[in-house]
Amino acid sequence: MNKPLSAHEALIYVMVLASAVDRTMNDRELSRIGELIHALPVFKGFDDEKLISVSRDCAKLLASNEGLDIVLETVRDTLPARLYDTAYALAVEVASADLSVKAEELRLLSMLRDRFGLDKLTCAAIERSAIARYRKA
Repeated sequence: MNKPLSAHEALIYVMVLASAVDRTMNDRELSRIGELIHALPVFKGFDDEKLISVSRDCAKLLASNEGLDIVLETVRDTLPARLYDTAYALAVEVASADLSVKAEELRLLSMLRDRFGLDKLTCAAIERSAIARYRKA
């Protein structure tokens, strides 16, 4: 039996999911995941040495039958509700990192909104802030 995920691990699962959903985990997205883990207070206390193993565990789950649903349910059940918008923001951040959000990524964001029960105004604000951050001059 696997040990339960920590909140840190669940948030990393969301970012890995956002990167892998289009079947390509590019260097820009992977680099952004590392930057977010180092910069954001929500990851305080996370052991960076565990990032690769946590990412592999997520990828392994995703490869199983109904992997996407399993990962989404695991994340929702692991995270406290107060971190649902944080998880959504992390997914938006990773999806935006390569400066193009693909249809698969948009579908994932919709699934996250539904699973987390996030309101449209909150999600729109998170999405709009990503557009502002990644806009070219």
